[in-house]
Amino acid sequence: MAVEGGMKCVKYLLFFFNFIFWLCGLAMIVVGVLVQIALNRTIVINNLSASSAPIVIIVVGVIVFFIAFFGCCGAWKENNCMVTMFSILLCLVVIIEIGAAIAGYIFRGQLKVIVNDSLNEMVVKYNGTAEIKKILDDLQTELKCCGVNGSSDWKGHYGGGQNDVPDSCCISVQPSCGVGAMNNSKIVNQVGCETSVEDLLRKNIMWVIVAALVIAFLQIMGIVFACWLMKGIRSGYEVM
Repeated sequence: MAVEGGMKCVKYLLFFFNFIFWLCGLAMIVVGVLVQIALNRTIVINNLSASSAPIVIIVVGVIVFFIAFFGCCGAWKENNCMVTMFSILLCLVVIIEIGAAIAGYIFRGQLKVIVNDSLNEMVVKYNGTAEIKKILDDLQTELKCCGVNGSSDWKGHYGGGQNDVPDSCCISVQPSCGVGAMNNSKIVNQVGCETSVEDLLRKNIMWVIVAALVIAFLQIMGIVFACWLMKGIRSGYEVM
């Protein structure tokens, strides 16, 4: 009876953990979407590990969302095949999540170089691409910054004069406010965007890493409970 009571406890624990996984899957989707939106709104990044990490989190979140339902059914019906399949699929998901966390950590280490290269490329292409122009204007307006390391980065890249900067660099944005005002600290923001963008992205990538690792830990516990339940089912114990 002690063993039967233990298996019954494991069964309900597995069911409870699957409900938690369902919520975790929903949370992963939300976190992944928010981080992806932050990346798209702040900077155009060509680095694969940077752009793929939040997408991986979203995909895994959708998978976890459905696997959790599958696991609930298997635990409640005491179906050995369903519980086994649930464990295998969950193991694969944990591996993917750990990979996403590693990719995010690697990206954080390369963040300064990636942001610097991407911003410099956007400054050079500012006048030729409407999409980049809009992104960089929004970035400079929202973060109150100008250029990569400072307003002088715009020299030769904007306007007809050497001291012209985009209007989005101005402290108070108005038409033609940046004409000839590159070094005027009363009109133009003198601080570059690199540090602000780097801090913003570092914060968002950290959310991806924390979400992936915490959920992976909870899922490992779920795998353990699933294995215990499979052992009980195979041994023929009554768990109801």
